[in-house]
Amino acid sequence: MVTRTRTAPGHGQSGLQYADSFGEALRTAIRARGLSLDRLHARLAERGIRVSVASLSNWQRGRCRPERAHSLHAVRALEQILGMPQESLVARLGPPRPRGRWARHVPGALSYLDVSPVHGSVGRLLGQIEHTADGQLEWLSCHERFQVGPDREERSVHTRLVFRARADGIDRHVVVHHNELGRLPDTHHCAYCRTGRVRTDPDAGVTAVELLFERPLQRRETYVVEYEFGYREGGPPTDFYQRWFRFPAHHYLLQVQFDPAALPIRCYRNWQPNASTPANDLTELRLTNWHTVHLADTLIRPGVHGIRWEWN
Repeated sequence: MVTRTRTAPGHGQSGLQYADSFGEALRTAIRARGLSLDRLHARLAERGIRVSVASLSNWQRGRCRPERAHSLHAVRALEQILGMPQESLVARLGPPRPRGRWARHVPGALSYLDVSPVHGSVGRLLGQIEHTADGQLEWLSCHERFQVGPDREERSVHTRLVFRARADGIDRHVVVHHNELGRLPDTHHCAYCRTGRVRTDPDAGVTAVELLFERPLQRRETYVVEYEFGYREGGPPTDFYQRWFRFPAHHYLLQVQFDPAALPIRCYRNWQPNASTPANDLTELRLTNWHTVHLADTLIRPGVHGIRWEWN
């Protein structure tokens, strides 16, 4: 999954189009409409919808988000009261967060809000695919090969994942690719699985692909999938690759392959505990005679892991 730095959103009513998170969008709409939380509470009550002022405050501050049926009904009413397009708030909620035993059994698990600068777009696409197996696959290994072309452009990224099922019946996984320039990959392939539903957000440069396993897995059964996103020609310019790890992984190997006509002068391994924290260069990486650099590590903690490079 590729992440990039994005431009800071504007102010005022026009800032709504830049708001990725539910809280940010709600806060922007309330400010533009000029309504107090007390008045919003009263307007909802007129429709027979009971939501406390404290809940409204927490929603707009991002401290919690509505997920239950009653709360979602309130959100749709808020869209009408605030004069917002239908589904403009609901779509920013994304899929429900892992609950019950999955949340308890994956220590340190992060949400897309924590690791992705386009979490709103990712959430909408995952909601369209109805991704219900979230957190139910243990990541044993992730091996990626990122190829850079002669014009310093992204050519492709190939990924091999090894999972172990946490429960019986898991039969799919959803993968995401992001490019901040809005360049959607024009090819995608998979092996040891079948492509299911594909959803894209061209404005955010996000592609989500459902990978269907050969059969439902039994608990503790392992499974391997491979997939690739690529550009036939003229891919977007690039100077780093990052993967969003929402769950711990036992092993991660990332290789970046450069074309001999476009070799960087320096390469660094970098890391972010979350998307709101600036990336930190951990160590400089040495370019090999085969024009590659790599990072390899075990016991990968959730966060953003990757490699960046400098052209000149």
